Amino acid sequence: MTGTASEGPEDRAGGRRLVSGVLWNALGRGIPLLIALGITPVLVHLLGTERWGLFTLALAMVGIFGVFDLGLGMALTRAVSEAIGEGRGRDAPALVGATLYSLLGLSAVMAALAWAFMPVLIGRVLIVPPGLEAEALAAFRVLAAAAPLVVLNAALWGVLAAWQRFRAANLVNMPVSVFYYLGPVIALLAWDSLVGVMLALVAVRLASGLAYAVLALKDVPGLGLSRPRFSLLKPLLRQGGWMSLSGALTQVLLYADRFLVGALIGLTAVAFYATPLDLVMRMWILPVAVAQTLLPAIASSYRASPERTALLMRRGALIVAGLVLPACLVLVAFAEWLLWLWLGNAFAEGGGMVLRILGVGIFFSCLAFVPGTLLDAIGRPEVTATFSLAQAAVFLPLGVALLLMIGIEGAAMAWALRAATDCAGRFLFAARFYPPAAEAGRMLRPVLAVAGVGLAVMVPLPWMAAVVVGGVTLGVVLWLGWRVAPEDDRAMLLRRIGKGAA
Repeated sequence: MTGTASEGPEDRAGGRRLVSGVLWNALGRGIPLLIALGITPVLVHLLGTERWGLFTLALAMVGIFGVFDLGLGMALTRAVSEAIGEGRGRDAPALVGATLYSLLGLSAVMAALAWAFMPVLIGRVLIVPPGLEAEALAAFRVLAAAAPLVVLNAALWGVLAAWQRFRAANLVNMPVSVFYYLGPVIALLAWDSLVGVMLALVAVRLASGLAYAVLALKDVPGLGLSRPRFSLLKPLLRQGGWMSLSGALTQVLLYADRFLVGALIGLTAVAFYATPLDLVMRMWILPVAVAQTLLPAIASSYRASPERTALLMRRGALIVAGLVLPACLVLVAFAEWLLWLWLGNAFAEGGGMVLRILGVGIFFSCLAFVPGTLLDAIGRPEVTATFSLAQAAVFLPLGVALLLMIGIEGAAMAWALRAATDCAGRFLFAARFYPPAAEAGRMLRPVLAVAGVGLAVMVPLPWMAAVVVGGVTLGVVLWLGWRVAPEDDRAMLLRRIGKGAA
């Protein structure tokens, strides 16, 4: 076992390690994202609008596969991180092995059920042209069969995250993820079928899983498969069950609207709605990079170092806001122009206002990761799950109503309102169930309020007025953020600015 097992919570929760982890996680997802943005017009051209709509639904289905693990993957990351922080890293292999075996069995069963359900989805739920039904069914079934790969990949990444091996994991992840986007293009050039596209995605998932396994072997000999202890799974199943419910509801809230658009309006509308949604959700690479770094750090420190844990939450939220807000301002101000430049006039006219509205919602969606990660790390996933259930009860009917009354812009409004509600609620619950975080939430409130109001005001404005409002919003948020930033961070930034000027 490596030296990480003996590190204390303060070592694992240090600011420098947080920044390093965020940087590597952002690079590991950001570089493939840039390639994806360039390749998307090629994919749209090769697939056509209707098959592109099916492709976006298939990608949504991959996200839904994440709930097949009953939350064991994230619970494993938390449990291993807590063990390492308490000096019990040697106990981890038995837990890892038992979890991997359990995930393989669970995901195989769920994959079989998804395979059997696909004819209903393609033939009855979605409005698929008759000429595409056979191709769509075969393609979606290929992806359903790959569900175990998706689940095991996530668990192996969680093992690496628990040991904070972000540099090594992302050095492997970057080239593999590039082919996650290049693979479908190559497949279409060789075989003009969605089936080939899905086979390419499965091959990339297999390659990444093997790479993660090789890296994890350094910290977990044999991945614990030779001596699993299934008795250790009981507390993981309790927490994992809540995490799974929360994850399932989150996926439903994120992706249900595009399926509703497909069922109530059609695949062309799905393309005009889902493409802006996919674009804004690419920004998730930033909060995910922060959250994946925060989870093991908070799980290791929340008992022994509450002040440092609260500082982690404040620092993490400011990092996310600082990274995400400028991009949101650009999306809202230049939505139509960006879609025209990226995909052409049809997408600009059909999805421009959708992108503006979603540009507001994604800011709050990204910020919600920080308090949500804290709740998971301290072992209170049931709070997030219950809150997500309440959101589903309110916002799914609201989304249907607005979709029928206004169209895809109404669905975007419901999505953005839900994201803002989710963010506010998670910060309140984090303060309620981990009191040291309350002060961080109070300090961050003006920053989030000004950013949200500024973005919302920009939505109906012409681009020149939106740019002015966006500039004012950014300036005020930077001033407020500087006031609430940790003193050490401000001093470090000033030193770096001074060195750069010299």
